[in-house]
Amino acid sequence: MIQKKFHKELIRWYLKNKRELPWRETTDPYPIWLSEIILQQTRVQQGMPYYFAFLTQFPSVFDLANASEKDVLSLWQGLGYYSRARNLHKTAQQIVTEFNGVFPDSYVGLLTLKGVGPYTAAAIASFAYKEKVSVVDGNVYRVLTRVFGIYEDITLNTTKKQIAELAQSLIPTKDPDIYNQAIMEFGAMHCTPADPNCENCPFSGICVAYSAGDQKILPLKAKAKAKQNRFFNYFIIRNGDVVLMKERGANDIWQGLYEFWLHETERIVSLDELLLDQIRLTEKHLRAEYGPYKHILSHQILHASFYAFDVPKIIFNAIKKQYSMQEINISEITQTPKPVLITKCLRAHKF
Repeated sequence: MIQKKFHKELIRWYLKNKRELPWRETTDPYPIWLSEIILQQTRVQQGMPYYFAFLTQFPSVFDLANASEKDVLSLWQGLGYYSRARNLHKTAQQIVTEFNGVFPDSYVGLLTLKGVGPYTAAAIASFAYKEKVSVVDGNVYRVLTRVFGIYEDITLNTTKKQIAELAQSLIPTKDPDIYNQAIMEFGAMHCTPADPNCENCPFSGICVAYSAGDQKILPLKAKAKAKQNRFFNYFIIRNGDVVLMKERGANDIWQGLYEFWLHETERIVSLDELLLDQIRLTEKHLRAEYGPYKHILSHQILHASFYAFDVPKIIFNAIKKQYSMQEINISEITQTPKPVLITKCLRAHKF
């Protein structure tokens, strides 16, 4: 009885309070998939311009598949978690090469796509094909743990399984797409992390957390590990209208993005200390210093300083060769895919 009342009340709330969002107005899996990838760990307000930008530049999955990775990463600049963009591109290529540009039309089929996990597969299957499969994201975790009183750590696999089974048992056969949109919207707009609107909640009569006064402790989550501090020192090596940049490799943050000549240290160091190991550079080549900048990632805190050098061609070429760097014209830096940390510096200082 509670389960039946739950989905009815939830959909009633949704139809009255939902936000008008463009990806809710289509059953085409391509824009739905785009929106789901863009909105992972991203607020709707921040992600909306990127959604429209991708649809404008890549109106079909074929256009996205045929694009270069550099173009995709460039359009993604500012969203962070760049592995999402690389997976987006690879998935588009897989859909074109293996499925002739047609998305699989089931949850199980969608899971065969690279970069598509249970949540994204459930969202596409539900919203595009009305398959009765529940979506489980952070909003859903919050709503279900509070209403049904789940006091186990949600980072544990046993708890994840418990919530997934509960979520699936609640989804109605009729309009599963509307229900899934409703529970995520309810978590995002009403049953919020810090200040849930419990006084005007349709579930206040059955909500375990509300009756116990535990809204702010649910869902329970293991304490996160302390963030790692890293210290980046960037040398902007310039000769005329070109600077040196290098593409970051795998097994670290920002794979595939371009950065200036990086000197990572274990602590904050002075420019004099940095130059001790650089026999080609001296302070006479230094034109400007920028920073320090602080940039917080999910598991790391970056502290970055930038040093701009104007050097003769012979030194420029020697550094380029020794460190396998590329020449980038100043006019092309804006379009070059790069970390938001570097973008902040470039926007703040003209050079």
